[in-house]
Amino acid sequence: MIINERENRQDRILNVALAMLNAARTAPKGRGLDFVEACIVTGEDINRLSDEMLRLFEQTGKPVFNRDGHNILQAEAIVLVGVKKSPIGLNCGFCGFPTCADKPKSAPCAFNAVDTGIAVGSAVSIAADMRVDTRVMYSIGVAAMNLKLLGDNVDLVFGIPLSCSSKNPFFDRQP
Repeated sequence: MIINERENRQDRILNVALAMLNAARTAPKGRGLDFVEACIVTGEDINRLSDEMLRLFEQTGKPVFNRDGHNILQAEAIVLVGVKKSPIGLNCGFCGFPTCADKPKSAPCAFNAVDTGIAVGSAVSIAADMRVDTRVMYSIGVAAMNLKLLGDNVDLVFGIPLSCSSKNPFFDRQP
């Protein structure tokens, strides 16, 4: 039997993406409370994300949405990692407000932000170990939040496009 790597690339990417979801889920979390949400985006849903990013470029004029909106079309899959808005009740003041009760609902809990970063770092470490090319993009996360791909109450979302090609398409991007 001969297995050509070009013929099973999508299967390999999906296996890595699934392992990345596991890494995000099992990453350490503030007070041990799990508010992480994660999913894999493929196929036509990558096109939906791209379309939303291009719409955001038209709306905001921010070039990052145009550049990244075109760039993610080279991804074979995208892992989304975010956190539900949920103060963890420490009244620590890290968010800039003296207590959790004083924090406006629009301001993120600092621990939610840290949990997102740890989950993203755990996920991309799996991709690195498996030699899959990635880049963490906040622009994908903004589009994913608008499309509610991780649910209504999820914010601080980042997207991680995945590629298994001869050169990482998510670096040396054209503006």
